[in-house]
Amino acid sequence: MKVIAVNKTASFEYFIEEKYEAGVVLEGAEVKSLRAGKASLSESFCEVRGGEVYLKNMHIAVYDKSGAFSTRDARRERKLLLHRGEIYKIVGKVNERGYTLVPLRVYFKDALVKVEIALCKGKHTYDKKRTIAERDRKREMDRDAKEFLK
Repeated sequence: MKVIAVNKTASFEYFIEEKYEAGVVLEGAEVKSLRAGKASLSESFCEVRGGEVYLKNMHIAVYDKSGAFSTRDARRERKLLLHRGEIYKIVGKVNERGYTLVPLRVYFKDALVKVEIALCKGKHTYDKKRTIAERDRKREMDRDAKEFLK
């Protein structure tokens, strides 16, 4: 499994409740651009509309060798492929207060491009401060252990 792009801010901004693996509807030039690693998930989000899930604002760079064939927008919305039962479960949770659907990472599974999406609840500022404090504490403990083992 080759990871193409990771949404680093998602785990800081949200409490991750459930994860799902979804396929993506792409064009050939987009797949070639993904193989080159030219994608970004920053500021991307998922939307449920008409019983289907769409990935919005994900940037896939235009493939430079495709010429006039790839005239699509780099940030166009892309349809995600999920099982019907998963979509119903996601719709039920998203309609609840406080839940949102966030893409976590894009990767190749065999020859297919997959997106890992998660049902998340937003963190408050005090939760974010606690996360930063825990990360700093862990980093300091690792430094002390490394110094002790020298």
